[in-house]
Amino acid sequence: MESSNPYRSSRGEVTLDVSDPVRQVLALARPRAVVPAPLRATAPWGARFSPFPHIKLGVVAEGEFWLCVDGLEPILLRAGDFYLLGNPPAYGLGSSVETAREGISGNGPGAFAYTCTVDFEFRDADASTLFSALPPAVVVRADETGGQLLWNIATLLVHEFQEPRTGQSLVLEHLAQILLVHMLRSHADSSHEPLGWLASVVDDGIGAVLRAVHAEPGHRWTLEELAAIARMSRSSFAVNFRTKVGKPPLDYLIEWRMQLARAALRTDDSLTSIAGAIGYRSESAFSTAFRRVVGVSPREFRVSLRPRA
Repeated sequence: MESSNPYRSSRGEVTLDVSDPVRQVLALARPRAVVPAPLRATAPWGARFSPFPHIKLGVVAEGEFWLCVDGLEPILLRAGDFYLLGNPPAYGLGSSVETAREGISGNGPGAFAYTCTVDFEFRDADASTLFSALPPAVVVRADETGGQLLWNIATLLVHEFQEPRTGQSLVLEHLAQILLVHMLRSHADSSHEPLGWLASVVDDGIGAVLRAVHAEPGHRWTLEELAAIARMSRSSFAVNFRTKVGKPPLDYLIEWRMQLARAALRTDDSLTSIAGAIGYRSESAFSTAFRRVVGVSPREFRVSLRPRA
């Protein structure tokens, strides 16, 4: 089957690259990187953080410290290690497990630690697929596959913090975006079993189905067609897909179409053309599906995007 762009506006603006589902999801989720000031401290020290409803990525630039995410076992991080928190509950960093959990803020005479972090904020509801791809905490060690490449990128990020520079905020945001993609790659390629949607993208069978669905969302897919792409029986495919992705195949297809629809509704294209581009034979059928998933009609959603007077 020849690939086509999953959504192309009538003005010819290509919105997504069909060859890479991860890139598509990131493009639709529209992450904005916020780079706060680095944390520098000497032991004993600790800092507590409230739940963060997005994604946080950090690198240990110097020293070592503990990461304590509520509900998880403490993790000791050393220089060169990277950590990524997906929609995390409250958590703490500290020179010991106790200080990380208690949030003692004082700097003592002990060992020095230095970490840089990036907060990725998502500006609409299209980040759910990405969040489902991640466990609460992902760690890539300095000596693991991808660790050295991440460190090479992070050294540029750390260097940018040294003093104010022209275009600094732009450089920091772009470096942060690159770090996020490489962190996701490292997690997906790790020797540990990656979890959720991200693991499915690199799976030979289910990954082929995801790439097909993302490349041709307007095709009227059947369970039999998708099972054939995965080279599985219909029943085996349905079970495997739900186990790995977390939802039935056709439910995933509908949700992906609705993510594309939300992006398309930001353009001036007619509802009829949008409906056809994502696989609906009529505006009415599209509107019914959109309301069922999003909770409002396409027209109401489009009106909600307009600036208020």
